[in-house]
Amino acid sequence: MAKSNLEEGHVILVGAGPGDVGLLTLRGKDWLARADVVIYDHLVNTNMLRFASSAELIYVGKKAGYATITQNEINKLLIDSALGRKVVVRLKGGDPFIFGRGGEEVQALKEAGIRFTIVPGIPSPIGVSAYAGIPLTHRDHASTISIITGSNESGEEHLKIDWEHISTRTGTLVFLMGARKLPRIIEQLIKFKKNPDTPVAVIQWGTTSRQKTWVGTLNTIVDIATKEKIQPPTLTIIGEVVNLKSITDWYETLPLFGKTFVVTRAEEQAESFIHMLEERGAEAFLYSSIKTIPPVDWSPLDKSLEILSNYDGLIFTSVNGVHFFSQRLKEKNKDIRELKGVRIYAIGPKTEQAVRDLNIRVDTVPENYIAESLIESIGMENIEGKKFLLPRASVAREILPNTLREMGASIDVVPAYQTIRPESSESNFLNRLNEGSIDVVTFTSSSTVTNFLDRLNKEQREKLNKIIVACIGPITQKTAENYGLKVAIVPSQYTIAGLISAIETYFKK
Repeated sequence: MAKSNLEEGHVILVGAGPGDVGLLTLRGKDWLARADVVIYDHLVNTNMLRFASSAELIYVGKKAGYATITQNEINKLLIDSALGRKVVVRLKGGDPFIFGRGGEEVQALKEAGIRFTIVPGIPSPIGVSAYAGIPLTHRDHASTISIITGSNESGEEHLKIDWEHISTRTGTLVFLMGARKLPRIIEQLIKFKKNPDTPVAVIQWGTTSRQKTWVGTLNTIVDIATKEKIQPPTLTIIGEVVNLKSITDWYETLPLFGKTFVVTRAEEQAESFIHMLEERGAEAFLYSSIKTIPPVDWSPLDKSLEILSNYDGLIFTSVNGVHFFSQRLKEKNKDIRELKGVRIYAIGPKTEQAVRDLNIRVDTVPENYIAESLIESIGMENIEGKKFLLPRASVAREILPNTLREMGASIDVVPAYQTIRPESSESNFLNRLNEGSIDVVTFTSSSTVTNFLDRLNKEQREKLNKIIVACIGPITQKTAENYGLKVAIVPSQYTIAGLISAIETYFKK
């Protein structure tokens, strides 16, 4: 979506949802992509900020009730940014209008004559309860929901709640932000005749890989919270629906639940990998160590495109090779029909599919998705005197072209793209590395290993010794081991799907 061309400033209040990046709405994601400025809170999953790649990022969150900036200052920041004719996204956890002070911010914007838009988010009571496997309503147990804040801005000991009426309600009670005042909440409910045996669930970091749920009763939950040292952020559910968790639980039982992954592959290829990890309960964040761009010089490939019909075989070793080859073919107004009679070779199912997407038939895909296996497959043919074209990365292993030449073939190796180390923010990764909250780092090529490690100092590299290293195949594994990394996971099938399967198997041990 293109940036707004309006001359006036515009503030968009976007609900980020309860934590899971996948719960951000499509509208919210679109506005992040258009933003000039993103002003975000403490409970916003910072992985969402990758959708605002060109925006200025401003943190205004508060933690444990202590604000780094006051609400009045936030209001002024919103106004000042918008007056600069900017698209300003105010990214708030949950929904802006449910204990998010969105109403106050809108009032300030209205008074200042600033245009604003509201993008609702999934409220934490809805998202967190669903991920905890607790339905807030159920025909047999609860037909009403009461959502109550367990915090107050003034820091007063007593929450301004009508405890007598709340305690006598028969439906589900949901307390937001009430971790520190949980003893007070429980005390008041029991005081006003709430059954002490009423089930209670406290969910911490709901909808994220750090989610943890404790279940007890009004009588026992405070002791549990004290023993477990439960800290914010939490959501507390009180009512008979809590007993359904044992039946409806799903998120915390996923195979990679609670694990945090670093994905190092190119940004344009990382999204599907991240999604596959998240679908299995993991938290995955991108720390791209590789970026594909056009080659320095197109002329070697252009020269080969002029004589496509002269080749006996065309070899693709990556999806990137297919992409840049086909792109250049179109730019040079070449007819893909010139490949008629040319045998097509592809390493791996993804590369094969990329070729097929061009309506080109693939003749040979090796059993194992490495150059050595392709050499074995080609070696079964009589290739002496045959001529091959290999469009690939500017820097790559030479075993394939060298071996084919030894077998009597000629081969034109032409750069179709190059890989570089991208410029990206390191703060999120380094923070997680320093706090020891990364479980697995994944590498999908030798280049990702080299570029990743080149960005780390000696002390940071040493911390990798406590992290599980997963490599997509033996070539990448060898590169990692040459750098001194201990590789724990290598799939038998050298694909992303194979890598994820191997990771799942590893954690089942």
